[in-house]
Parts: sequence; C-alpha cells; structure tokens
Amino acid sequence: MTWRIFGGLSAILAGVAARKALVKGWRLIVGDDPPANPEAPDTSWPEAVGWAMVSGAAMGLARMLAARKAADYYRRSTGHLPPGVEQVT
Repeated sequence: MTWRIFGGLSAILAGVAARKALVKGWRLIVGDDPPANPEAPDTSWPEAVGWAMVSGAAMGLARMLAARKAADYYRRSTGHLPPGVEQVT
C-alpha cells in the first residue's frame, strides 16, 4: 500500500512539473500559449499534432523518471524492490 501511494504521488508531481515546463517551453519556442483544447476544430492541425506529440512524450518521460526514482528510494529504504517492479538481469 505504501508503494502505491508513494509511486502515485511521485507520478502526479512529475506530471505537474512537466506540464509547467512544457507550457514555458512552448511559449518560448512558438511565441504563444499551447492549445487549450487540441481537439477543437479551430485549433490548427500542425499546432494540435505538435502539442500532442510533445506533451505526450514529455509526460511519459516524466512519469517514467519519477517511477524509477521512487523505486530506487524504496529499494534503498527497504532493501528490496517494490511489489511489481522486477529486477532485470
């Protein structure tokens, strides 16, 4: 149960941080806010596809990094990997 809470919290925090970084980066590169609703017909295809690709990749990467860090902390604290996380040899 502890692992689920700890892992979930780390993923949420990583997602929030990644979203903030994404929005800042988008504004810096594109010069405008990211699309509020990429599914809306008024959003251009290039903008919608670009935001979907960048945000999807960044969120996935942030969640993976947070999960790895949380699993490493769990292992250092308990001496074994959390339930459901396998050691690859």
